[in-house]
Amino acid sequence: MSTQTSPPSSALHLAVALDGTGWHPASWREPVAEPGSLYSAGYWAELVAEAERGLLDFVTFEDGLGPQSTHFLDPDERTDQVRGRLDAVLVASRVAPLTRHIGLVPTVVATHTEPFHIAKAIATLDHVSTGRAGLRVQITARPNEAAHFGRRTIPRIDGYESLAAREVIGDLFDEAADYVEVVRRLWDSWEDDAEIRDAATGRFIDRDKLHYIDFEGRHFSVRGPSITPRPPQGQPVVSALAHWTVPYRLVGRQADIGYVTPHHTEQVRAIVAEVRAEQAAAGRPGTPLHVFADLVVFLDSDPAAAAARRERLDALAGEPYTSDARIFTGTPAQLADLLQEWQSAGLTGYRLRPGVLGHDLSAITRGLVPELQRRGAFRRAYEADTLRGLLGLARPANRYATA
Repeated sequence: MSTQTSPPSSALHLAVALDGTGWHPASWREPVAEPGSLYSAGYWAELVAEAERGLLDFVTFEDGLGPQSTHFLDPDERTDQVRGRLDAVLVASRVAPLTRHIGLVPTVVATHTEPFHIAKAIATLDHVSTGRAGLRVQITARPNEAAHFGRRTIPRIDGYESLAAREVIGDLFDEAADYVEVVRRLWDSWEDDAEIRDAATGRFIDRDKLHYIDFEGRHFSVRGPSITPRPPQGQPVVSALAHWTVPYRLVGRQADIGYVTPHHTEQVRAIVAEVRAEQAAAGRPGTPLHVFADLVVFLDSDPAAAAARRERLDALAGEPYTSDARIFTGTPAQLADLLQEWQSAGLTGYRLRPGVLGHDLSAITRGLVPELQRRGAFRRAYEADTLRGLLGLARPANRYATA
């Protein structure tokens, strides 16, 4: 058995995380922002088109089951920040026919949505985009979001430090791992050639090539099969954000990409080692698994201008901006230096969070990407038609098909 734990390509991969008008809470007040268009299809189509012009591997779309909040678990009463979102899967589906190469990865909250529904939705996105779909699986421990659905209660926690809190969070991540397992099995519940479509004989499908998945677990009991034919990629790309051991375990068990949040090079090495250990413990030592670092970026041609812009945004917000991920402020060339340094410590790619989408997205596509290309560190053209292909991931065999 191969001992390879990272995808075979040594190329640096780049993605962008799209959220509102940008990741800084005052980004909507910048002159380049378009808050009036935030809930229009054209707004999102333009962002993804810009990302595709930069040859990025994919974009992710943030989502949630409650309004954004500055509090850990509760809603807030702020009216000076963007609140509200469109549905990420539906936005990705709307944008898909307008793009040709870039991957589309909406966020899915596993805690309160059904895996059967999401398997169908992401398979549909993969068909609509001809093989460019993925998903970012996420949990929620917010009581107000549980109250929207009324089917379960989640014990209140005050942080991640107590044993009780870690048990609650651990159970939610175990549920998410089962969720992804069900979704993956449903994607395989139709064999690739299950559709016959022979008008002369009157046979549309081969019923023997549709399979019950018969999943029984603590959290789900799903019989299957799906109602949607197997996606063009076979298995759309699954990703998850992870900050510590329990979500690293989810990445190791079920993901094709894990987004991690190191703040310095030694932390990169330690996190990559822990993710790889969880992958091996899950019995997947030979499965390609990308480890991307998340970075919030404020980019300008002059470092002082980038710093001044961030300070101006902080003043508008009334407080310094903080993030789970490292915040980078500087030039595209300086960012390229950091990306290459961290790549040498074991990362295979990056998911960049633009501080202000109207400014920093184009700074990525028209500043950072050309700089990386000059260094021979990034593609000069799209070299695959599917997201799995862009990431160097083979199309997997169907687990239910007989040879």
